[in-house]
Amino acid sequence: MTTPLLEAHDLRKSYRATKAVDGVSLLVEPGEAYGLVGPDGAGKTTTMRLLVGALHSAGGDVRIMGHDLRERGSDALAQVGYLAQRFSLYGELTVAENLSFFASARSVPRAATVERSAELLAFVGLSGFEQRRAEQLSGGMKQKLGLACALIHRPRLLLLDEPTTGVDPVTRQDFWQLIIRLMSGGVGVVVSTPYMDEASRCSRLGFMYAGRILTEGTPHELETLLAGRIVELVAQPKHIARDICLEDPDVENVVAFGDRLHLRLRDANCAGTGAGPCERLPLTLAAAGVQVDAIRMIPSSLEDVFISLLEREAQRAAPEAIHG
Repeated sequence: MTTPLLEAHDLRKSYRATKAVDGVSLLVEPGEAYGLVGPDGAGKTTTMRLLVGALHSAGGDVRIMGHDLRERGSDALAQVGYLAQRFSLYGELTVAENLSFFASARSVPRAATVERSAELLAFVGLSGFEQRRAEQLSGGMKQKLGLACALIHRPRLLLLDEPTTGVDPVTRQDFWQLIIRLMSGGVGVVVSTPYMDEASRCSRLGFMYAGRILTEGTPHELETLLAGRIVELVAQPKHIARDICLEDPDVENVVAFGDRLHLRLRDANCAGTGAGPCERLPLTLAAAGVQVDAIRMIPSSLEDVFISLLEREAQRAAPEAIHG
């Protein structure tokens, strides 16, 4: 049985009355990507900083390849590469100089630095830019340089805090191809992201909100939480269609997805009845002057599931706010 690359248990961090991280636990095996998914302010960055020892947890523990982060921090962090959310390299240094600096900081032998740097620049697609200053790179190129610097010491565990925020779609795709190649070599990855298309690439996900992981599982496992409960509707005017659908007794909520509406049913069983929403709503909408172009059951997406979880948390918190 292999030792997990990362084991975190019951991590906690508060800022005055705010619980930034509230009992987070996660485990990462070699060759897998664990995605921390949630909106801004969910606690993803604070969790990352606790995992690399940049912040001290008020409770719980972190073990990296069996090394306790509190007791054997140097041994633990020697196995970790970290790419912060904000560009944190040295803008006045060239690409090659940044790599050389981080190699030295990570005790990579000088004789090995040149070869390792060339290898990494080819890997991330920055060969030929060795003498360009980091501040002159595009946003996507900066992130690729950051990844190269995080990998300079051949870590077994890679922590990436929203690595593709603000970069173009093509660069996002390229960056994820690099992550997948690293995973195929046995590197474990913890990546935080607000993007559900990126979340779907992870081996397992933790949906995070208000400092807590609401639920976790593989993308497929999480998508099946709403199996048989999502109806896609294309209708005009969309805002009127939404209001009418919300009045249907079988519809729990309606959310806009581009030019379409996703209707979340209260129960999967109501979709299969002879007079279910898919049969009933076109008549109701037409009677109100709404043009229905399409209505059909569809598989639930990660977005559908996460929105449902957030609504559940809001409903749970409301009585506490009233009685608190």
